[in-house]
Amino acid sequence: MTILVFDSGIGGLSVLREARVLMPEHRFVYVADDASFPIGGWEEGALTVRLLDVFDDLVERYQPSMIIVACNTASTIILPHLRKRYTIPIVGTVPAIKPAAERTASGQVSVLATPGTVQRDYTRSLVAEFARDVNVRLVGAENLAVLAEEFMLTGSVDDAAVEAEISDCFTDRLGARTDVVVLACTHYPFLANVFRRLAPWPVDWLNPAEAIGRHAQSLLEHSGEIKDVQDVAEFTKGRPQPNMLRLMSGFGLKVV
Repeated sequence: MTILVFDSGIGGLSVLREARVLMPEHRFVYVADDASFPIGGWEEGALTVRLLDVFDDLVERYQPSMIIVACNTASTIILPHLRKRYTIPIVGTVPAIKPAAERTASGQVSVLATPGTVQRDYTRSLVAEFARDVNVRLVGAENLAVLAEEFMLTGSVDDAAVEAEISDCFTDRLGARTDVVVLACTHYPFLANVFRRLAPWPVDWLNPAEAIGRHAQSLLEHSGEIKDVQDVAEFTKGRPQPNMLRLMSGFGLKVV
């Protein structure tokens, strides 16, 4: 069976990595919609139309048994539309606010996301439903997804630029310090070690990738077969640069 993993860029590789460990018998197709990256600044109506067009094409060509939308911003917009459109399981990526509210000891939680995710009513409804007794700070990082992609490709990043993006996550209210930061963009886990190094105090950086993989696994039957085809990746902007090709090869993906 084929599992389609979609992101606006290459951050969704953090979800793909976990899903492949849990479901190695399935074929994975990773799609980076780099033609729309970064998507945080898109108007919602225009983004919905674009994403539906992209998914219609992908579903027709690959006939997947499941779609994983490995992008928080896209998920907050497109999941209801996809579930109405297709009969296959659709797994989204939404801010892990409920587990963060359950984990916090100080009652101070931050959600580090793209501006698009922060602005969505869906995100605020999660806070209202699952974190009523917790102080949740929504932090929209303008440039962090781009910095994460640069880090993935080059192995280096400007510490000052990253620190400026994450500094608003940390609050100290009469000694009650932020103790959980939700990584609400699939790009961000690749910078987790940088975050830990730059943080003013230790916090739990909550990465939902493994939970997404487990949820996806629960929706598909284990075939017991060993796949005999290579996992592939495609980019909506066309064939990427050599450094991107090397990164994809490192993840065991052939770019088509």
